Amino acid sequence: MTMTHVVSVSGGKDSTALYLRAMERGLPFRAVFADTGNEHEWTYDFVRELPRLTGGPQIEWVKADFSEKLARKREYVARVWPEEGVPLSQVERAVNLLHPTGNPFLDLCLWKTRFPSSKTRFCTDELKLVPMFQTVQRPILEAGNTLISWQGVRHEESLARRDLARLQRINPVPFSLPAALRRTGEAWTAYAYRPLVEWLEVEVFAFHRKHSVPWNPLYDHGMGRVGCMPCIMCKKDEMRSIAERFPEHIDKIEEWETIVSDVSKRGNSTFFNVTDDPFIANGWAGDDYDWSLSRTGIRARVEWSKTSRGGLQYDGLCLMQADFNTSCNQWGACE
Repeated sequence: MTMTHVVSVSGGKDSTALYLRAMERGLPFRAVFADTGNEHEWTYDFVRELPRLTGGPQIEWVKADFSEKLARKREYVARVWPEEGVPLSQVERAVNLLHPTGNPFLDLCLWKTRFPSSKTRFCTDELKLVPMFQTVQRPILEAGNTLISWQGVRHEESLARRDLARLQRINPVPFSLPAALRRTGEAWTAYAYRPLVEWLEVEVFAFHRKHSVPWNPLYDHGMGRVGCMPCIMCKKDEMRSIAERFPEHIDKIEEWETIVSDVSKRGNSTFFNVTDDPFIANGWAGDDYDWSLSRTGIRARVEWSKTSRGGLQYDGLCLMQADFNTSCNQWGACE
């Protein structure tokens, strides 16, 4: 039985070290990058340059396509929303917007008519795991080969990753795919291989230096993680740093909030879930609370990121002292 090694590349420090470790092993491998449509442009440049910088194999790019799902959504909205009493002007606006934009993250949110959140983190599954599985992993498995999925996760990163094994038999079918396919996946032979699982962050950066390979320049500009910018899980200090250093990414999210709100039945959809709003969490929101995007959207969250004392006052904490320990805890696909 042939073993096929597939290395997940995100453009972050850990996945770069993973790519370098695979090269050290001297085994043939395939490297795959999933384009979410919400990465920093420096990350895209870094991934494109990595094979040239290292002499390693070319990196395959995969990208989720929601064309069929959006077509079904358009049909559903046009047929069902009027029956539910949604104004025709709102239905027409939504139907006109429910078309592929070519940006996977935005198209995903249009299809779901909402943004992902800490409790419903469908972004990793739909934007990374599914396109990687459908484009690269599934053909390998259907050919009767054993899949070795290299993942750049480390115990140090979070409690959720503390007990992960270095080598683990897995069902490679993402949860969001049909149950029948997941059951089929139980018959396939696939392993998650995590060679960096016991490494510390300092060792990861040292590994870059050992191979004379630079890390993603975002780390030298105050970012402690590389992935979606911003990520729905980003911390307060990271939010503030992004707004300060890369304001165009805040502009992008503000535009997306307006578009996704126009396809939402409620007429309001925010990048960060409104239930995570500090005013709501602390019980300060009354019956007359302002739920508009100007109050609950990305701009309001940026303003809150500049404050201390639970959002009661602004502070002057130096951005370079901020804590950026945020990462996606599923599969190591986001870092």
